[in-house]
Amino acid sequence: MVGDVFLCAGQSNMELTVARVMDRYAEEVEGYENTRVRYVKVPYAYRFDAPADTLKKVRWQAMTADNVAGYSALCYFFGRMLQERTGVAVGIVNTSWGGTPVEAWMSGQALEDFPEYRSLMSIYADAEMTDAVIRDERMRQAAWTAETWRSDPGVNGGKKWYEADYDDTDWEKVDMFDRRWATRHGRAANGTHWFRREIDVPAGCGAMEAVLRLGCMVDADSVYVNGRLVGSTGYQYPPRIYKVPAGLLSEGRNQITIRLFSYGGRPSFVREKPYKLICGGREISLEGEWKHRAGAQMPQWPSTTSLQNMPGGLFNGMVHPLRDYGFSGVVWYQGESNVGRWGEYAGLLGAMMKDWRKLFADDGLPFYIVELADFLAPDDPGRAAWAGLRKQQAMAAETDGNAVLIKNSDTGEWNDIHPLDKKTAAGRLVEAVMRRINN
Repeated sequence: MVGDVFLCAGQSNMELTVARVMDRYAEEVEGYENTRVRYVKVPYAYRFDAPADTLKKVRWQAMTADNVAGYSALCYFFGRMLQERTGVAVGIVNTSWGGTPVEAWMSGQALEDFPEYRSLMSIYADAEMTDAVIRDERMRQAAWTAETWRSDPGVNGGKKWYEADYDDTDWEKVDMFDRRWATRHGRAANGTHWFRREIDVPAGCGAMEAVLRLGCMVDADSVYVNGRLVGSTGYQYPPRIYKVPAGLLSEGRNQITIRLFSYGGRPSFVREKPYKLICGGREISLEGEWKHRAGAQMPQWPSTTSLQNMPGGLFNGMVHPLRDYGFSGVVWYQGESNVGRWGEYAGLLGAMMKDWRKLFADDGLPFYIVELADFLAPDDPGRAAWAGLRKQQAMAAETDGNAVLIKNSDTGEWNDIHPLDKKTAAGRLVEAVMRRINN
């Protein structure tokens, strides 16, 4: 197949899958197929000693019902709309990794003008040291996890706190969004927190499958209905959508229990997300008052070194192996992990674009820079840094001369760093590509 191939790169908003945005786009995605669009996700890989020559074996995936759930949502809409617009086959190579900063995607040579990052890359080139760091951190994490389970009265001793007939009459009643239950002696209360709530289920629901929506939680959770585990999530960002099997609910009184894990910051339920039980078209709200009791009371989760975030590692592992491929353009959606150091971002991104053009031997390779979506509440002081990063993105595009900024700040959600709207930015990308084609 012959067509236009685009390299899509960045962090989690580039990586976010179609499966994660189906709340918004289910009707649009289900049943659509277009085998003139092909997609491949570059496997995770980092190395610091030298650039890798090859990737692990991967296959192109056509845009079919069996494959699209794993597509990047942004890449899905971009590839789909571009192919429909041009009639030309479209290939998408997605090299992205959530949480990674721009310097991880730059070569050692490109980092020479940023000596502190170049030195950090050299430090991690010592494989013996890196292996020792990983071993030590894994041991401390394993010890933290073991102590959390050992010291949690909710899963040790007598009756488990998630059992349907457990007596919780002496538990504290709290509003789920109240911040007070999440602190201990003025600090974030890390470890585990247990929440129980009794609900009345109407007749007929027990015979059918139900869906439990529990918004988003910081950080992880296990959820039980009438004593049976129905779902768990290991980190804060994914929406909690758990299926309740037919027959588990019964008419009248039913019990929902949440075991919430807090690793470092303040534990919480994210506001303005759906908290409800859906059964047969009927909804039971789960917002408001729950019974609460602290479980394991723990220090913060042991610090970890995310090696994929270290300078140079992803360029060597996930970009350099693509060097002999020809791309029509690069779509870059990244910056969230550089917000805390926003003042240097234009320089880093400018150097990265030159770096990649050199690698691909294409001085005219266009870059389409997706602007960071709006994030944080209107009164949050952290918004200033996000605005600063956006200005840096615009500056990098303007200075480069062969890059364009794709407006995207208006698609954000104040309470979610991963907004669902990936179609708007994709449409604007298509328009930018078409302008370049027509000029």
